[in-house]
Amino acid sequence: METILGLCIGVGLSAACGFRVFVPLLAMSIATLMGWYQPAQGFEWLALPSVCMALGFATLCEIAAYYVPWVDNLLDTIATPAAVVAGTLTTMAVSSGEMSQFATWAAALIVGGGTAGVVQMSTVAARGVSTATTGGLGNFVVATGELIGSILLSILAFIMPVVITVAVIILIIVAARWIHAKRQEQATPAR
Repeated sequence: METILGLCIGVGLSAACGFRVFVPLLAMSIATLMGWYQPAQGFEWLALPSVCMALGFATLCEIAAYYVPWVDNLLDTIATPAAVVAGTLTTMAVSSGEMSQFATWAAALIVGGGTAGVVQMSTVAARGVSTATTGGLGNFVVATGELIGSILLSILAFIMPVVITVAVIILIIVAARWIHAKRQEQATPAR
């Protein structure tokens, strides 16, 4: 049961990584420093105050960069692989020792990295639509939604992980259908 709960927390945190790479890591570091959360073996570095400060600084820089038109689109090229890595790490950090190391890393990569990647790709698509329709001036709305989503998912992943996991699965299905519909519209020639 602990393994499933850890994976559910990992899904919520990795989805948050898909919105903002550093927010969930900062939330984990703060929770660890406050004694609310005990990371898996090998991730004790999250409890270092210097790591928390570095993650806080990185979070502020990431948030600020997404509010600059066109820089946000450029940042997505870096953030997409970074989100997959962060999603994998966050899932790994909440996984219990009940599985073998190989199974734990495989689950973290598939569940955590995959979830973060899908969420990140949906935000890239949303920002692309916003950039195309507003010339990038409306991207602050997308950036604000992503920031709020990342903060809420990071907090709620610890409070109600199963509910968040179900919500993330629904979000991924909706995002996949939306992206598929947009691609179909682009592939269909205008008459």
